[in-house]
Amino acid sequence: MLLHLSTWQEIEDLLRRSRTVVVPIGSNEQHGPTGLLGTDWLCPEIIAHEAHRRGDLLVAPTFNVGMAQHHLGFPGTIALRPSTFMLAIGDWVKSLAAHGFEKIYFLNGHGGNVATIEAAFSEIYAEASYAGRARGFSLKLKNWWDLKGVMSLAQRQFPAGHGSHATPSEIAITQWAYPDAIKAANYAPQIAPSGPIREAADFRARYPDGRMGSDPAQATPEKGGELVAQAVSSLLDDVRAFAGEEAP
Repeated sequence: MLLHLSTWQEIEDLLRRSRTVVVPIGSNEQHGPTGLLGTDWLCPEIIAHEAHRRGDLLVAPTFNVGMAQHHLGFPGTIALRPSTFMLAIGDWVKSLAAHGFEKIYFLNGHGGNVATIEAAFSEIYAEASYAGRARGFSLKLKNWWDLKGVMSLAQRQFPAGHGSHATPSEIAITQWAYPDAIKAANYAPQIAPSGPIREAADFRARYPDGRMGSDPAQATPEKGGELVAQAVSSLLDDVRAFAGEEAP
């Protein structure tokens, strides 16, 4: 079930049997010469939407802008400051919790979001702690590539040149979902360099085409479909386990 394609009455009815919701979250940022700008929010959305088709799952609208300041040297990137991102996550959580959702699962597609999302969770929990009350809901963060079996599959598919940004695995997933948007390029070097992440000017100078340690030319829609199938199966299991957690 997709929240944005439902009516408020349908959500009210759903809350009588389930209080769990999945929020795809990512970033709109450059992904090298062939990666779509929406890659980091498209991947969790693709996986979550496919899971909703195969299982009993409520999926919220995708949170599609994240902490991507280091990519602002490339046109099309849209970023939030960490402080702004944390406040926005807090408002999303409080809105859903106010309606009665008790298990709010964030499926993330951008590594640069992790520290800020976890800090936002800590701020949300701290409000309840300082008030001396139970929070009434639980939060969970999971990167799609950390779902069971996904990274091991990606390592078998791409034993060399997987890298950490504009990876063949994430680009393969978008190719599977959006075959009409597949791009091609001549990479030089074939496998991009790796290194630190700092401010936007430094990133553009170190990684002039936007890639980090990756060779996206290895991506294919078929490999993307395999990754989506594994991620969907593991996501349904992981959300089911989270929903079944007993409150103390």
